[in-house]
Amino acid sequence: MFKKLLVPVDISEPELAKPALKAAIGMARGGAKIHLFNVVPSMPVMAAEYVPVDFEEQQRQTAIERLTQFGKAAGLSPDQLTVGVRQGGIYHEIIEEAASIGADLIIMSSHRPAMRTYFLGSNAAHVVRYARCSVLVVRT
Repeated sequence: MFKKLLVPVDISEPELAKPALKAAIGMARGGAKIHLFNVVPSMPVMAAEYVPVDFEEQQRQTAIERLTQFGKAAGLSPDQLTVGVRQGGIYHEIIEEAASIGADLIIMSSHRPAMRTYFLGSNAAHVVRYARCSVLVVRT
């Protein structure tokens, strides 16, 4: 049914993504590919002079390595797994990545709703609202 599954992963809290990855692995048994994805926050302009010139590239490479390790630790083979990293706003970049890779399903974990998410909205809520493909939100 689904051929390409996008699983966003916060590499600073990979445990949060484990339920989503577990669901993706179950759904991928029919031959779907799993694309693990991380969004690196944008660097404030004021901080740019205090970090190495290649800091953003270092962050990107670190994210790629951690995503690859996360997928391998879950038992995914290299032919089942792709990884991607973008820089910017979380929900916007998730939606853009899904469109650019042709994902037909985004599977993401979400925290239990808190008071702040009722007023501001969560990343998962934004993705559900604006993604062009189906979205499965897995509660932790």
